[in-house]
Amino acid sequence: MKSDFDRKVARMAERLKGAPYPDMEAEAVKKMTAWFQENRGEITVHDPPGPREAYELLMADYLGIPPGEAPVVSETEDEIVWLSSNRCPTLEACLKTGLETREVCRAVCEKPAQVLISKLDPRLRFYRSYEEIRPHSPHCREMVVRMDFEKMMVTALEEAASSREEGNKGYGAVVALGKRTLARAHDTATTEKDPSLHAEVNAIRRAVRSAEETNLCGGVLFSTCEPCPMCASLAVWANLTAIVYGASIEETAGLGRSRILIGSREIIDRSPVTMEVIGGVLEEKCRTLYT
Repeated sequence: MKSDFDRKVARMAERLKGAPYPDMEAEAVKKMTAWFQENRGEITVHDPPGPREAYELLMADYLGIPPGEAPVVSETEDEIVWLSSNRCPTLEACLKTGLETREVCRAVCEKPAQVLISKLDPRLRFYRSYEEIRPHSPHCREMVVRMDFEKMMVTALEEAASSREEGNKGYGAVVALGKRTLARAHDTATTEKDPSLHAEVNAIRRAVRSAEETNLCGGVLFSTCEPCPMCASLAVWANLTAIVYGASIEETAGLGRSRILIGSREIIDRSPVTMEVIGGVLEEKCRTLYT
């Protein structure tokens, strides 16, 4: 008779053979969100929550993994790192079907874990090492990092100031992955005479070159102003995990800026990817750029 674990492996293997990865990712997000809503009254965390709380929420509360099967190997106030060696249905399903865990875990499992952790605090970001992942390693190295949204936005504001100095329109953007800044940029559409060269486009293009791949899963795009439909769509095709902005499209349109009145959330909701959209970070400082 098959065990419960064996049945989970069989179901996952069957899904991996037939279902599109975005559908599986969306189903996992829905499942985790429903679980959190059902159990939120029993979840106790510090204010503000830290990486330790995020680790315990994901590994112990949701997945039910004992600490000995996911030992913490490094911990500070802003980061926790652990090595998962538990029995994993996704791993076993990949071995059974001959699929690559680097591809499957990134496409199906990473963003749902982030959605759950963001229920505590969206500044807590989940990452997995795709160099240290089973079966290529004895364990999966995973971590949660507290990202400083305000610090990243200050960098974007500096880029916006450089944009103005050069004779452009005053937009700035940053792409970050955990503690690593992949790229910072500003709009150059005026000086380079190319209307596509928005700050976000320039930042994502530089980030892709820095990461040496087009899939920026786990990455966060920071922008002084809510990305336009073109830039939000590029964030989708780069598979970023979050967009964080200062002033909104509606605000800047009200200040006289020429904007297409379609917000980033609408673009993401109509896209095939899971992506958070977070507004209002250093909103007043960002808004003054466009008055």
